[in-house]
Amino acid sequence: MKPPVFLALSLGKAFQQKLAERYEVIADPALCKSAKAIITVGTHGADGAYMDTMPELGIICCLGSGYEGIDVAAATARGIAVTNTVGANASTVADMALALLLASIRHVVTGDRLTRAGEWRGKNPAPLLFARGLTGRKVGVLGLGAIGRRIAERCAAFETEVGYFNRSKKPDAPWRYFETLAGLAEWADVLMVAHRADETNRHIVNADVMKALGPTGHIVNISRGSAIDEDALIAALKDGTIAGAGLDVFEDEPQIRPDLAGLPNIVMTPHIGGGTSEALKAMGDAVIANIDAFFDGRPLPNPVTVA
Repeated sequence: MKPPVFLALSLGKAFQQKLAERYEVIADPALCKSAKAIITVGTHGADGAYMDTMPELGIICCLGSGYEGIDVAAATARGIAVTNTVGANASTVADMALALLLASIRHVVTGDRLTRAGEWRGKNPAPLLFARGLTGRKVGVLGLGAIGRRIAERCAAFETEVGYFNRSKKPDAPWRYFETLAGLAEWADVLMVAHRADETNRHIVNADVMKALGPTGHIVNISRGSAIDEDALIAALKDGTIAGAGLDVFEDEPQIRPDLAGLPNIVMTPHIGGGTSEALKAMGDAVIANIDAFFDGRPLPNPVTVA
């Protein structure tokens, strides 16, 4: 018999068919008690009590790099492995980060709206015509993991100066390392938020960080909504503490605060950073590779451990 695998969310017919070639796929939560593996995403969450409803559970596979909703300590205590697909969508997410940055600093959304409305450059074209470009800017990357590194590489190709803040210095990284986020923000013109976000670093981008970034600064977040204090962000965008922001993630998504959505100096997308056909296939393949390794008794390609 094929090992039973609970698919906690729909990941498309192609993936499900590929999974079904190897495993018994369970899609109904009412039937998941016999599951030996779960495929989920970090935001769905899985605590100890949830794990206990599946006595045969041996592995939790997260699609994507995030696993903030998974109680890894509880899983470890129960002998349950946790994996993610770190790196599988890194290039795609980095592309979105640059798209949001360029859209923010060059007022792409405003220009699109004016052009469609037949207003050309509007009554006051100065913000469109005299916006500062990306060349020569100092770009600070918060988190130099797989995604952050690709963001840094892309920004460097745009003739920017790149610096980063990470839990530790990366010996092979050619960019300037800052020992504090405050120091990075004070130096940078742009802050690209790409770290793994969880409760230990909730609201790491706060009012002080935004003040350090300054009135010409822009923030881009493709990490998790919890990384940024949205109250502080709204205030900073309203009073000119920073110039603009590009967000693909939000604190209470899919619910977006009206006082955030109504601001003219923000560009928003609905958490689609990793949502290309290439990235989704790569993540699906990585999930299956983790499950295959587990049931074959081989080392897991992308294990998550308690920090």
